[in-house]
Amino acid sequence: MFPTTIAGSLPKPLWLAEPNRLWAPWKLAGAELAESKLDATLLAIKRQEDAGIDIVTDGEQSRQHFVHGFLEFVDGIDFARKVEIGIRKNRYKAMVPTVTSPLRLKGRVHAAEARHARAHSARKLKFTLPGPMTIIDTIADNYYGDRVKMAFAFARLLNEEARGLAADGVNVVQFDEPAFNVYMDEVRDWGIDALHTAIEGLTCASAVHICYGYGIKANVDWKATLGGEWRQYEQTFPALAASRIDEVSLECCNSKVPMDLLGLLAGKAVQIGAIDVATEAIETPDEVASVVAQAMKHIPKDRIVVSTNCGMAPMRPEVAWRKLAALGQGAALARQRYG
Repeated sequence: MFPTTIAGSLPKPLWLAEPNRLWAPWKLAGAELAESKLDATLLAIKRQEDAGIDIVTDGEQSRQHFVHGFLEFVDGIDFARKVEIGIRKNRYKAMVPTVTSPLRLKGRVHAAEARHARAHSARKLKFTLPGPMTIIDTIADNYYGDRVKMAFAFARLLNEEARGLAADGVNVVQFDEPAFNVYMDEVRDWGIDALHTAIEGLTCASAVHICYGYGIKANVDWKATLGGEWRQYEQTFPALAASRIDEVSLECCNSKVPMDLLGLLAGKAVQIGAIDVATEAIETPDEVASVVAQAMKHIPKDRIVVSTNCGMAPMRPEVAWRKLAALGQGAALARQRYG
């Protein structure tokens, strides 16, 4: 009961990439970089297992960014043709590549790290991919001329990779969709249908991660504008409850999301964020268990998975490892109290 996992990413080792940064440049190249990514994947798994995490991830150690780590394996994208666009309704700006021709996968995207992770852990394995809506919000288009058409083109590519991951032995494929907290009408109109395309024929569990973002200044400043209650989930949860997605991952710890909204996710497993990634304060096991207790008022306890609010890629490693330990200890305490 109350199995633990993380949203996806962990800090990279100092010898692999620059620390405490998103889009951190690699310190290595060529075959040395490829081998070191696998070494870092193994280290990330060991960190999770030592902390008592039940459903481990690769820590996204082979990717500079959770979206662009996928895009690098897609034909039809010109990385030399970068333009500045506003992301998440202009919450912040970024230089992004441009779609210039039909989209096709160059081959498998994450086979090496997925198979490496599977070979070195007997625990359940979760793998993350960017969701279609979030991808099209993080790239420029000079070919499709239609956001929805381009999103479904990406969804079909994601489906290819997701099926490959399932064949590699991955137990859960999670699609990260922070854009679901921004474009509410689009979620209802086509966003969930795009996810259905991405999970078509998938033989393992599927999940979608919706959050308020990494603990970076642009996100922290945006959250300060959302008022005393964050009710964005209220518009997306009913549609997700009616969807074919198996699990929903969301932010709970230190957020202003009314916990009663969890009741709108009837029938779904829920990954509740019990670790705040926007602060370096270390949660106590009791605080983690308290988030579980609040969630239990609104969803059956056998559907609760205890997780982090979002990824920890830009976090200082020593903070991330202590938060991992708190997550494992807090879930164990919740089992003692409520199991």
